[in-house]
Amino acid sequence: MGVPVLVPRGEPRWPVMSAVLFVLLLLAILPGRVRLFAPWVPWVVAVALLLPMGATAATSSRAFWVRVERVSTVIFSLVIAALTLDTLVYLVRSMVSRSTELGGLELLASSIGVWVTNVVAFSLLFWQIDRGGPGGRSGVGAPRPDWLFPQPEAPVEEVPPGWNPAFVDYLFLGFSTATAFSATDALPLTPRAKLLMMVESSISLATIVVVASRAINILG
Repeated sequence: MGVPVLVPRGEPRWPVMSAVLFVLLLLAILPGRVRLFAPWVPWVVAVALLLPMGATAATSSRAFWVRVERVSTVIFSLVIAALTLDTLVYLVRSMVSRSTELGGLELLASSIGVWVTNVVAFSLLFWQIDRGGPGGRSGVGAPRPDWLFPQPEAPVEEVPPGWNPAFVDYLFLGFSTATAFSATDALPLTPRAKLLMMVESSISLATIVVVASRAINILG
């Protein structure tokens, strides 16, 4: 793809790995959550992401592992998003057809799991596709940005020299998209950025309005 593979030293991988582990632990402890797949499936998929990410941070062959990390992150995000959407469809279908009687606690725990995994999956995808990902944002001739962040337009004294968006910025973007259902501080510039935000907002909207509200109604 011709994307530079220079890894910015100022962008550590531990925030990304922490976010993935947090989601896995949350899914494991949520009481009564609907599980359509074996419990080990998310862990296997996550390990396939965390291994190249750890190698990127720990080894000297950074260019090779950045490429592996990029591919594994995109695949991980798409797989998790598909599993999340599948779970959401199952919950909505069960509520409409009443083919499976789901209690309020099951619906609430499942909606939390769907919403959180939706945020993290799209945050990882935003992090990897914008400006060539973490391996290309600081390189010479980096691709055009998918999102316009406010920091480049801020006063020079208020922004660190050589600032580039890191994972936390994309995590906030994913959280804002799933909460406000629209762009907040970062504006989408490309069609793929707009489409991805539309998909994330739609999943979040259906989760909150349909599933979570029904769960609260049952519990109430």
